[in-house]
Amino acid sequence: MNSALEQTTYEDDVVDYRTLQGVRTRRIFAFLFDFAVISLLSVLGAVFVFFLGILTFGLAFGLYAILVPAIALVYSGTTLSAPEHATIGMRIAGLTMRMKGGGAPDFITGAIHAVLFYLSVSILTPFVLLFALINGEKRLLHDILLGTVVIRTD
Repeated sequence: MNSALEQTTYEDDVVDYRTLQGVRTRRIFAFLFDFAVISLLSVLGAVFVFFLGILTFGLAFGLYAILVPAIALVYSGTTLSAPEHATIGMRIAGLTMRMKGGGAPDFITGAIHAVLFYLSVSILTPFVLLFALINGEKRLLHDILLGTVVIRTD
C-alpha cells in the first residue's frame, strides 16, 4: 500500500484536499473501534490482575486503580509510533497520524495525545468535536496542542 498519499509529507497533504475529506467521520468510527479494543484489553488485564492479586495475597489488587489508563496510554503510544502511525481503529478507517512538520509521532507523542484527548473529552464533551468543524484542517484541540494532524491513507 505505498500509494502517493502515504508517501507525502503533511505540507504536501494540505494542498491535496482529498487527504482531509471525511476525516471527522472516520475518526469517530476509529475511536469507537479503539474503545472496544481498549475495553477488551482491560478485561483481559483485569483477569490477569485478579490472579496476580491472589498470588500476592492482595497486594496486586492496587493495580486496578491504574489498569485502564495504563492500557489506554500503552495502546495509543505503541500503535501511533508503529510504522503505520495509526491505532487499529485508525487503520481500519483508513487514517494515519503525522506531525505538522511532516515527521512521524513517537511513543511519547502518542501517549500524550491520548491523555489530552481523554482530558478534553471529559471536560468538553461533546463540544470537543465542534472544534473540528471550525478548523479548516479538521484538527481537534489536542491535535493542535501537539502539532499533529490526522489524514486519510486511501
